[in-house]
Amino acid sequence: MEATTTILSHKEISHKIRRMAFQIYEANVEEKEVIIAGIMDNGYVLAKKLKTQVEKIAPLKVTLCEVSMDKQQPIGSISCSKDLDKIEGKSLVLVDDVLNSGTTLIYGVAYFLNIPLKQFKTAVLVDRNHKKYPVKADFKGISLSTSLNENVVVSFEKNNFSVTLK
Repeated sequence: MEATTTILSHKEISHKIRRMAFQIYEANVEEKEVIIAGIMDNGYVLAKKLKTQVEKIAPLKVTLCEVSMDKQQPIGSISCSKDLDKIEGKSLVLVDDVLNSGTTLIYGVAYFLNIPLKQFKTAVLVDRNHKKYPVKADFKGISLSTSLNENVVVSFEKNNFSVTLK
């Protein structure tokens, strides 16, 4: 059996999400609306949690959308649950759970670059510092130096969030 190390507990993740929500608000204090786009599965779950927290602290309209892609073959496989013309001219935050090589985030960024946005930021819960693409997270819960053969697992089980290293 593999050894598992807990990196962040439920309480710590909740604090990080709240802090990231404040950062998103600070970056959008002049805006009326912000779009939070979560990359499918855990990025979208994190985006929903960020939306809830931003709405608690800010007088912003927060619109949530889901970004779907084939993470193994992202070219041409990306779609968004919201019409792109409804995003035009708005402030957008692209969210994923873990920034590892940067592949998922860079293709997600590239997808939205054809839309004239007022502001474009990225957010991740865990930044692993193994980037092969020139992409960074504007808002991050934690930076984690790991070896390439270690695996970061983010779980958003009800009332039991965790980030573990396997």
